[in-house]
Amino acid sequence: MTARDTGKGSPVHIEGPWTHRDVAANGARFHIAELGDGPLVLLLHGFPQFWWTWRHQLTALADAGYRAVAMDLRGVGGSDRTPRGYDPANLALDITGVVRSLGEPDAALVGHDLGGYLAWTAAVMRPKLVRRLVVSSMPHPRRWRSAMLSDFSQTRAGSSIWGFQRPWLPERRLVADEGALVAELIRDWSGPGACDERALDVYRRAMCIPSTAHCSIEPYRWLVRSLARPDGIQFNRRMKRPVRVPTLHLHGSMDPVMRTRSAAGSGEYVEAPYRWRLFDGLGHFPHEEDPVAFSAELVNWLKDPEPDRP
Repeated sequence: MTARDTGKGSPVHIEGPWTHRDVAANGARFHIAELGDGPLVLLLHGFPQFWWTWRHQLTALADAGYRAVAMDLRGVGGSDRTPRGYDPANLALDITGVVRSLGEPDAALVGHDLGGYLAWTAAVMRPKLVRRLVVSSMPHPRRWRSAMLSDFSQTRAGSSIWGFQRPWLPERRLVADEGALVAELIRDWSGPGACDERALDVYRRAMCIPSTAHCSIEPYRWLVRSLARPDGIQFNRRMKRPVRVPTLHLHGSMDPVMRTRSAAGSGEYVEAPYRWRLFDGLGHFPHEEDPVAFSAELVNWLKDPEPDRP
């Protein structure tokens, strides 16, 4: 199934105050949900989710005077499922290509999990297109690499990423029993009592769209398999270039997937105002676990003309 098959009534085109449409960028077609007018804020989801994870922030940002756009990453939701192109450099070009296709000079990028990894990457690769950077639940790529290779506790916490390296079995497990594993992962990675059962059903159905499970896993396969390959080493060197846009780094104190210690050292790669915010009692999905607090932090920081202030 391709993005052309996921029209009205699909698990992806969920009704709301937002509008759905497709945009072309970087040789593929991407589904977006957008709401509001003003400076562009582009929202980038993580695994195992799709654009809908930002439903609360879409309305909060629009109410605050922003053009909020949540996109489905390549291979997920309503976007094209291509056979190749799941390395972070190409996925980051997807994101900056969408900014251009939306007719905007730049965007504030807000990324969670894999979306955060790609937001870091886009800010380094195409700094003129990134006005501000917000990352949740993901360290800088060089910090991520270092933690996964040298910190046993982080290696163990990221065990799912190592498990994705097996051929075909991870895809089959993700779609078995109508995506039951998706709900299990989100429950396990969330803070206590934070899961919305309706949301879990939505994510299960979206993962079961043909080819989605495979495409969702491919970026993580690249991250591990490239660690000792020339392309991975070259990417890691490329990410030495500092981030030079104001950056807000958000993290849940009870995140079991990405340890606080792993994420907290990312500020050393930012040569611009950098603000770290830890949400007590929240897990890997702070934007869904406490959307009011997350959205307030996000909007207040975006509106702050002096984001270097603590």
